[in-house]
Amino acid sequence: QVQLVESGGGLVQAGGSLRLSCAASGRTFSSYAMGWFRQAPGKEREFVAVISWSGTTRYSDSVKGRFTISRDNAKNTVYLQMISLKPEDTAVYYCAASATWTQDQTRFAYWGQGTQVTVSS
Repeated sequence: QVQLVESGGGLVQAGGSLRLSCAASGRTFSSYAMGWFRQAPGKEREFVAVISWSGTTRYSDSVKGRFTISRDNAKNTVYLQMISLKPEDTAVYYCAASATWTQDQTRFAYWGQGTQVTVSS
């Protein structure tokens, strides 16, 4: 099992940067794929990025080249470095853990509480 707590969200101007962190607890953290998802007002939650236990990454087309997901297994922490932020990036961002390599949010069994990211124009 994995317990997750996100932090690092806030208000930023368009073109700015934020770094989100997800602190995880659990003995098997390093074995899980870790993902970031987001939910904008009036929209369904969507995939943002995922990283495997070995460091393989995948990104949605909307964030590719701007966001970087990384993990530090020794610190039980997953990060999402976001640059060149756009107003359309405004959403609640969630981290999640999956026992399998997937981008499907239904396969992620453990979720954090979310952290708000607001990008002003």
